[in-house]
Amino acid sequence: MSDIKLFHFGGTQVSELPGSAMQVEKSLQILFEANLEALLGIRFLATEHSTGPVHGGRIDTLGLDEDNSPVIIEYKRSVNENVINQGLFYLDWLLDHRKEFQWMVMERLGSKAANAVEWTAPRLICIAGDFTRYDEHAVKQIARNIELIRYRRFGEDLLMLELVHAPKTARVSATKTSTEPKPVNIADQPAEVGQDSDPYLSQRLSYRLSQSSSDLRDIYDAVYQFLVGLGDDVQVKELKLYTAFKRLKNFVCMEIYPQARTVMLFLKLNPGELDLEEGFTRDVRNIGHFGSGDLQVTLRSMADFEKAQPLLRQAYEAG
Repeated sequence: MSDIKLFHFGGTQVSELPGSAMQVEKSLQILFEANLEALLGIRFLATEHSTGPVHGGRIDTLGLDEDNSPVIIEYKRSVNENVINQGLFYLDWLLDHRKEFQWMVMERLGSKAANAVEWTAPRLICIAGDFTRYDEHAVKQIARNIELIRYRRFGEDLLMLELVHAPKTARVSATKTSTEPKPVNIADQPAEVGQDSDPYLSQRLSYRLSQSSSDLRDIYDAVYQFLVGLGDDVQVKELKLYTAFKRLKNFVCMEIYPQARTVMLFLKLNPGELDLEEGFTRDVRNIGHFGSGDLQVTLRSMADFEKAQPLLRQAYEAG
């Protein structure tokens, strides 16, 4: 069991709040599903979704995360329950029923969200009061995008979430097959996007990286290493169009534009609470862009990267 403790300071008295996590009750699943976006950055799609008579199972919770990746959430109701194997079974079912999932997204979130579903790194999240050492060892041996989250309740109105395990990097290899990217809205993007004879090719992050100068790639790599070094809990999600850095939720999304000679960052910070600098920081709360984050930071040099470091730390701490 996690040794995290919570204390209440009342005047001169300090008292420990008793925590509980005996098993996952149905009420906790309902709580998660009603607040998925606030807790995990995931949009709710379905609960107890049937996989049909052939598979004969029910997925506890289905959702779509802030990178438009499909998410399966399974709740471990007892210490001995093998929720990881069960979740992997559902993950394979999901990859074999992509059209069914996208239809579900369209019905609940609209056609734009359905067309933007990102299949490069679907996620399996297992939530439990605790995990055994065998659980933690098993997920380290499985080359899939699996996250273990431990919860603990304190009283009636406090919930603690602890990220026990997450893959450091999630890539295309996490899926059974790869697919071509869907059309995206390229408004408000630098000029080179969409100008190639193959519009999908010019949008891909891998293509942009290959076309970037060594100086620009150095900036990209410096930001990458800096963000990964902020903490052991930082996950890297490499998508077709951008790279996302996350803890429980994204805190930075990064793109690169070789013709504009810029590295573009989108941070989960409130621009209204910051002094914005023209050409460096920008409020994009009402401007469409890839990834998530309301503050855009534009890097053109290593000096810009050094200037951005306090903002990157702030985004990490807020995430």
